[in-house]
Formats: sequence, structure tokens, C-alpha cells
Amino acid sequence: MISQPAPWRRLVLLASAVIVAALAITAWFLFPHDAAPPAQPPAVTTASTQPEITAAKYVGAQNCASCHQAEHKRWLDSQHAKAMQQASAATVLGNFDNAKFAYNGVTSTFFRRSDKFMVRTDGADGKLTDFKVEYTFGIEPLQQYLIEFPGGRLQALSIAWDTRPKEQGGQRWFHLYPGEHINYRDPLHWTRLNQNWNFMCVECHSTNVRRNYDSKTDRFATSWSEINVSCEACHGPGSNHVAWARKDAGWQHLSESKGLTVLLEERRGVTWAADAATGNAARSRPRETRREVETCAQCHSRRAPFADGFEPYGRLMDTHDPSLLAERLYFTDGQQRDEVYNYGSFLQSKMFAMGVTCSDCHDPHTSKLRSPGNEVCAQCHAPAKYDAHEHHLHRAGSAGAQCAACHMPTRNYMVIDARHDHSIRVPRPDLTVRFGTPNACNICHTNRDAKWAAAEIEKAYGPTARKGFQTFVEALHAGRTGAPGAEEKLLALVRDTAAPSIARATAITELQRVDGEGLRPAIEAGLLDKDEIVRGAALDALLSIDPGIRDSLAERLLDDPVKVVRIKAARALAATPLDGLSAEQKARRERAFAEYVASQEQIADRPEAHLNLGLFYIDRRDIERAESEYRTAIRLQPDFVPAYANLADLYRALGRESDAEAVLNEGLKAVPNNGTLLHALGLLRVRQARHDEALALFERSVKASPDVARYAYVYAVALYDSSRKKEAVAALDRALQRFPNDRSLLFARAAFARDAGDRALALSHARHLLAVAPHDVQAAALVKELSEQKN
Repeated sequence: MISQPAPWRRLVLLASAVIVAALAITAWFLFPHDAAPPAQPPAVTTASTQPEITAAKYVGAQNCASCHQAEHKRWLDSQHAKAMQQASAATVLGNFDNAKFAYNGVTSTFFRRSDKFMVRTDGADGKLTDFKVEYTFGIEPLQQYLIEFPGGRLQALSIAWDTRPKEQGGQRWFHLYPGEHINYRDPLHWTRLNQNWNFMCVECHSTNVRRNYDSKTDRFATSWSEINVSCEACHGPGSNHVAWARKDAGWQHLSESKGLTVLLEERRGVTWAADAATGNAARSRPRETRREVETCAQCHSRRAPFADGFEPYGRLMDTHDPSLLAERLYFTDGQQRDEVYNYGSFLQSKMFAMGVTCSDCHDPHTSKLRSPGNEVCAQCHAPAKYDAHEHHLHRAGSAGAQCAACHMPTRNYMVIDARHDHSIRVPRPDLTVRFGTPNACNICHTNRDAKWAAAEIEKAYGPTARKGFQTFVEALHAGRTGAPGAEEKLLALVRDTAAPSIARATAITELQRVDGEGLRPAIEAGLLDKDEIVRGAALDALLSIDPGIRDSLAERLLDDPVKVVRIKAARALAATPLDGLSAEQKARRERAFAEYVASQEQIADRPEAHLNLGLFYIDRRDIERAESEYRTAIRLQPDFVPAYANLADLYRALGRESDAEAVLNEGLKAVPNNGTLLHALGLLRVRQARHDEALALFERSVKASPDVARYAYVYAVALYDSSRKKEAVAALDRALQRFPNDRSLLFARAAFARDAGDRALALSHARHLLAVAPHDVQAAALVKELSEQKN
């Protein structure tokens, strides 16, 4: 028999599982010593070289217009130019003629008071209050409005104006969360932190933004040089360029860069040569930098900031950490699910791999396509081959014959804003059949299923053609579902340098979920990768490995040329002791730690930053500061569950059980019926030997958080140990329907069946477990034990 701890004791041992991992802030406009050290990482070629800057200052769009009149004229009518404006009769597009809008029991009124634009709606206390609109935000296809609050805050109203023509369903007020019943207690209410303009919105709607948050006074003094997205938002401060153009004193030393802060010259002198055999074009020389793409990505990406605004060098990951292909953001094949602002999608594309930049397709000054419809694709793809029925299978000129309809299908965000998927992929209805991912065919052919669409594609192109560039869906799907073979598939993806870097980085993160022997070799490979997004993901994953192993793996990356890699290396090394290091090595570590702390202090207005600092100080064994950071996070956002959970676990580790209980009750008062806090309180009741209360809390946690397999497992074990074995088995069976490959659930189910004398069922679950976790010693032993038993 396999020796295991008694179930209730196991629950006590699981207490630390309540710790909630550090969160990366996602910019949304609403919303282990014995290992051999790795080789020196290769030279990084993906980041650009920072041009020389001599105290460059922002000079304004009008100074640019004096020489660049044509570009300025095109820009004036762009959405960038109207990204944010002072509210006035000329800029406000919504109906403020005593228009009313009802949502979730609240009727809001939009009206004028003299020359002011006003809205009477529910405030932070839920009461109807009159608010003055200070600024307009955006212009097409919707416009939002900003309200001034104390402490230098501006808040984005969640009722927006649909600016589309009436015949398209526009010219109306609508709510950005139409089916969610948001009230003033909800984190997504317009008066709350997640609708705060100073953090969530401002840096992408204005130029030279600094949030200027003072954590001591909890106030903002947010500033910009221009209210909208003007020339210097992309090109950087222009005073040196003006000095070069005017040949001011000392202008000669600016000649190489023309005094420009950001040299957006990836396309300069580049041609695309057509290949008659393929119908495609090839770049005359490889793209040498990502400067242009990363300049655009500063806003057109889902990312976590760690700086107060942008640094004008065209290097995204010196100020922001882009999101990977996370399950809540992307489907398993990489298609956009949530709003991801194009960059993460574009990094997956064959176009990006072949050297295409944003301005190959888009005019950077108008923000519109360089050519209408299929003509923009015809710049590189021969119309005779691609704009033909044999290729697109639709009537010429029809909506289905448009390149973007099949290769860049849209998805609506903010209710009415249709965004094209920039992964620019081959339609794969066969993947819909296998993995449930969307496909362009059935977006239009809603009366047919994916099997029909897959058959049509195969009939037209054959069974082996049209597989596309993005081939990582099977690996990511296996990782997310814990399917047999997931570890091998994910590790192969990490090592596949022909695959998009963002997919390889995501594979490293998914290997943490699999929790097998492949994680460490994946991390070691990732830390040596030439792409900073892969190195960053490897460092994130390093946090899940014993601190005793991290030194030899992360040390070299403290001097990485990309800031996000340096601060992640510092974070990974926070739990490693400084004993045995030389004075110089200690000083180097301390500098790295200081850079990490500074990166979080730059976003001190967010509770996630203080959660991250709390976890950092726990690793540095600075308990007092860790406690303080958790408390600050709670003060900033009283319903921020991770801070309560981690603070309670800190108190548990210190033996301060009464304090842990008080924190959990405090959290449940702020966020009633929260699954994480109910589960944590249940574990505390186990430690207090109050088993009946614990069992009730575990049951509530499962109901509140049905998507968390761990809660279901703990509840079932608690039922079993309470001699409620039939209920325990039923709970496990329900959970296994949702999580068929979860290791804990499978092991428990096999053990329960074995104890009940059902050897066949136990062996079935044990074999399934071993298929999911082929390196699991306990699973192998259980299969061996059951196989050797006599019928």
C-alpha cells in the first residue's frame, strides 16, 4: 500500500496553497546550487540601439508642422489628433439635451448647464449626483467622457456615446458592461480604481505623460505636453531635431540621427521583390530592429507598465511587460479573445516574421490603411493568385472575397468597436472541430458548422495544405487542459526557434501548470534565448523553482540590456541568500533589488504593485515591510482579494492565527462569498480543529469558485475524512467532469475507488493519472500496486 498522510492532516499541510501569485497589471483602457551555470546568453539583436540624446525637450506639434506640413495635415484629421480633447461644443459628440439612459436601476441624465456638459448619475456612494464633463475621450466608433475627482483624479464614465450613424445603430447612449449589472460597489464601477484615467488610460491618449503620483498624499499631479497623441508621442522629444534642421550651434554632432530621439527608419530604402512562382514578395533586407513596431506597441498592446510613462527610445520592454498568450486573453491557437490591442497578435504572424512593420500597411499619420480593401494586401501578394475565386472561394467583390474577412476576422470590444485580429492567419475550421477555437468561415456562415467548413477547405486546397504559420495550438491546448503528452509538446515548442517567440514564451508559463520535469530545461533554454520576451517568461517561471537553484540561472541576466529582463532577474534572486558573495557581488545584487523596487514604486497607485513588493519583501525576510505593503494594497483597493489572502498567510506562517482570521473576515466583509477567502478561512478552521465549520467553508468556496480544481479537491477530501464517502466521491466525479486531467483529483478518485474495493475503476483512474503525469512516482507506484492485485 502507498503511505499517505491522513486527509485532514493533508489539509493542514496544504495551508500555504492559499498564497495568491503576484499579479501583473494589465493596461486595459477600461478595463533551484549544484547545477552547472548556463552559457553566456547570446547578443540580443531584437532591441534597438538608443540614439544619442542631448537633453531633448518636447516642442509641440506646431513646431513640427512648420517643416512637415503634409504629414501634419494628414494627422489633423486622425483619431490620434482627437484622442483626448477639452470638452466643448466642438468636441462633445453625445446628446446632452436632457437625454436619459437607464442601467441597472439607475437613470442617468445628460444635460447642459450654461456652457458646461453635465451628467447626473450614481457616484461613489451610489447616490445620484451632478458631475461636470471635463474632457472627451476618443472619437470613433464611440466617445467616452472624463469626470474630475479629488486628488487629481479623472474617472472615465462607463456610459458612452455611440458615434456611428443612426442607420448603423449609432447616435445613442450605451453602457460598456451591458449585461453585468455594475453598481457602485463593483470594482468596475466608473468611480473605482479600474476606471481611473491617470493609470488606465492617459499614457495612450496624450503626449509626454507623467502620472506623478504621490504615495504619501495619495494624489496625482498628472501632466502632459500635449493633450492628444501628437508627433512627439511616436518620434520622441523634438528639440534636437529642430536644432539640427535650423543648424543651430552644435548641430553637426546631431547629423547622424538628425537630432531625432526615435529613428523610425526600418523601411527606409527597403523594397519588396515579387516572386512570380509564389505570388508573394520578399523584403530586400531583413528588418534589423523592432523600433517602429515597439513604438506603436507602447499603446497598441496589452501590457503591464513598470514606469511612469514611456521612454522615447522605441523600446517597449524598458517600460512595459507585454502580456503573453494567456488563456483569458487569447484562444489556444492565438486568436484574440479579450481586447489585446494587436501587438501580441502581430508577433504571432508570418508577416512579422518576414519583416513587415506597421507602416507597411498603415499610414502612420492618418492611422488609416495605405490602400483600400484588398489593395493593401496586393502590395506584396499578387492579385492574380490571391484576389481570385480559386483562392478566396467567394464571389468577386463580395464581403467574403475581402482578404481581411478571412485572414483578419474582427471581434467586438467596448460593445461596438470591431477590431481586426492582427495574427493574420489561415482560416482553420478543422481546429475548431478539434479544439473549439473560432474560425473565420463560421463567423459568416452561421447556418453551417465547423465540420462543413473544414470539409470545404479540404475540398478546395487538399488535406495537407493551408495549415498556416501558427502551429502551436496542440501544445498550448494540451498544457491548458493537462492532457497526456502536454509536457513533451510544450518543451518542444519552447525549443522550436521557428515558432513565434510569444508562443514559445507562453509555453514556458504553461509548463508551470503541468509541473513536470520539463520545466527546468525549458527555463534554461529560455534564459539563453535571443528574444527578451522569452527570457522574461523564463525568469517568471524561475519563481516556481527552489530558490537554491536560481543563483546559477538568473545571475547573468542582472546585466541584460532590456530593463524588464533585469528587474525580473532581480525578483527571481530575491529569495537567494547573499552569504558567500563578495562585497562587489552583494552591491550588484542590491542595485538590482533597488531597480526592481523602483519599478514597482513607479506604479504605486496600484494595489498590484504593493502585492508584488509584499512578496518581494517576504523573500528578502523583511516581514514588517511586507505587512505594510499588503496593508497599503488593501487601503488602495478595499476589495483586493490577493492582499487579504497573502497577508493572512503571512500571519499564519508567523503563528499569528488570530490576526490571520481577522484579516480573512475583513476581506470577506469587503468581498462577501469570495472563493479564495472562504477556502483560506476553511484551512484556518482545520488548523483550529473546527472541522465542521471548515467543511461548510470548503463547500461554499467550491460553489463560489467552480473553476478552481484545488478547492474541489480539498472539499472532497474533507468530506471523505468526515465519513461522508459517497458525497466525497460524487464531489470528485463532478470536479473531474470539469477538470478531467487534474492530478490531485485523479489520485484522490483512484485512492477512493481502491479503498472501496473497486480495483478496476481505481486502476482506470490511476492509469489516466500516469498518462497525464508520466514522471509521477506515486502514480506509477499506484498503478503497479493495483496491477499486481488479484481480481
